[in-house]
Amino acid sequence: MKLKSFLLTVATVFTASSMFAQANILNAKSPEQIGVRTEAQKAVDNDKPLEYGYVDDRDILFSKMVWEKVVLDERANFPLYYPIDTNNIGKDRRSLYDVLMKAVKDGKIKNIYDDSYFTTKRTLKDIEAALVKIDTTELGIEQLNAGEELSPEYINRRDITAADIKEYHIKGLWYFDKRQAEMKYRLLGIAPVAPDVNFIDDEEPDLVPLFWVFFPDAREVLHEAKSFNNENSSMPFSFDHVLNARRFHGYIFREENVQGDRAVTEYVSQNALMQLLESERIKDKIRDFELDMWTY
Repeated sequence: MKLKSFLLTVATVFTASSMFAQANILNAKSPEQIGVRTEAQKAVDNDKPLEYGYVDDRDILFSKMVWEKVVLDERANFPLYYPIDTNNIGKDRRSLYDVLMKAVKDGKIKNIYDDSYFTTKRTLKDIEAALVKIDTTELGIEQLNAGEELSPEYINRRDITAADIKEYHIKGLWYFDKRQAEMKYRLLGIAPVAPDVNFIDDEEPDLVPLFWVFFPDAREVLHEAKSFNNENSSMPFSFDHVLNARRFHGYIFREENVQGDRAVTEYVSQNALMQLLESERIKDKIRDFELDMWTY
């Protein structure tokens, strides 16, 4: 049995490697053939996101909705941020923001929202005001005042790019499944957070969520896009795997509560250390519920 298990593990590893590695890179006779899979590879490819199991509401013994802040300055979160310059890198390497924006523009992600409660649907046209700043220089204003046609060189355009994304806000549900007797986590929403485009060049601009994506709707797109694996570049992780497996570091900044789901900063203000300790207290409260289930 041990030999059988070992062989099965080896086969699984090599199968995963063949699926996730950059296709045909060692057999390509020209750069155009890199990344192009053969017909044989396509025939055996059954690479899909791991489906969520059905959870009946009656099986949820305990649940707590939390909002977390994933700060991209932290090394553990670099795979979500880089690459920010795509001019000199392959098409298979994109940041999470670029993947989300391309999918929204292509219509692959149809459900984007104004807030984390998913009450108001938005379109790409609706959120363009938060992504682009168009300003007219003083010389351009003088042209307009003189009744002349505005010259293009007097128009300044500033777009939010992947380099401007500072954080991600994620919303998820921790719940205790009494059938399997364990605490689980289900990610429900994600939002890229950047400085307000109208004040983006200020020293300390306010950060705002650009839009919210209902995560289950984006899983197919995020599964196809790969993040960089610093330990083994031949086996990159999909963004779907990175987020579902919680391969990032986040801080809880809000939990559902009787005070209208108020944020930590609303009752612990101007003290970053105490806010961090409050985040850990909420995390411990959730974790302790599972531990207390086995205390007699």
